[in-house]
Amino acid sequence: MLARVLETAGIATTSISLVREQTEAVKPPRALWVPFPFGYALGRPDNPALQHRVLRAALALLDEPAGPVLRELSDSEEPGDQPPAPIQASAVAPEPDIALDLETEVAQIQREHERWLAESGGRTAVGLSGIPSERLGGAARFLEAFAGGLDAEHDGRPDGMPVPDFIRYCADDLKALYGEAHMASKAAGGDEVARWLWSQTALGQVLRRVRDRLEASDDPRSKAAAFGVAR
Repeated sequence: MLARVLETAGIATTSISLVREQTEAVKPPRALWVPFPFGYALGRPDNPALQHRVLRAALALLDEPAGPVLRELSDSEEPGDQPPAPIQASAVAPEPDIALDLETEVAQIQREHERWLAESGGRTAVGLSGIPSERLGGAARFLEAFAGGLDAEHDGRPDGMPVPDFIRYCADDLKALYGEAHMASKAAGGDEVARWLWSQTALGQVLRRVRDRLEASDDPRSKAAAFGVAR
C-alpha cells in the first residue's frame, strides 16, 4: 500500500518478497521473490556476494514499468542447502519427554543469549514487543497464562495496543530470543532451530496452545495473530 502511494507521487519503488502468495495477492508495483527463510531477505548470513546480488536484482526492477511486476531470483542465485523457509509448528511433533518448566527454560535461554549478543556486537531481532530481552520471562508467563485460558495482562503492553497484537509481538520476541541463543550455542541453521523450538522446548508447546486459543476466537485480529504465533 505504501509503495502505491509513493508511486502515485512519482517515486518508483521496489521490494523483496519472502512469501510469493502474499505478494501476488497484494500486487505491489515491483517485487523480487527470494526463496530464503523468514528474516533472511538478502540470503544467508556472512555471504556478502549473494546479498549484493539480491540487492542488484531488486534494484534492477526499477527499470521495469509500474506493474504489478513480480520476478523470481534466478536459479544461479539460490540459497544452497538452506530450505526455502524454516519448518513450521504444524509439521513438527513434540517429543514426549519435554520438561514443561517454562520459567526455568527462559532463564537458561537468556543466559545463552548473552553469548549471541557478545558475538553479534549487540545485534538482535528481539524488540517487537518493546520488552528488553532480560525481562522476557514476564512475557513468557503472560503467554503461559493466556494459553491456560486466563484473562492475562502484562504491564508492558502499550496503551491502545490490542491484546492479540501484543501476544504476537511477545511470541516473536521469545522465538527470536530462543533462536539466537540456540544458534550461538549450536551454530545451527534456521530449519534446525525451528525443529528444536517446536519439538523440544516448553515455549514451543505454550505457543501451540496460545495459537489454539487465538484461533478459537471469533475476533479476526485474534485469528490473524494465531497464524503468526505458531503456524
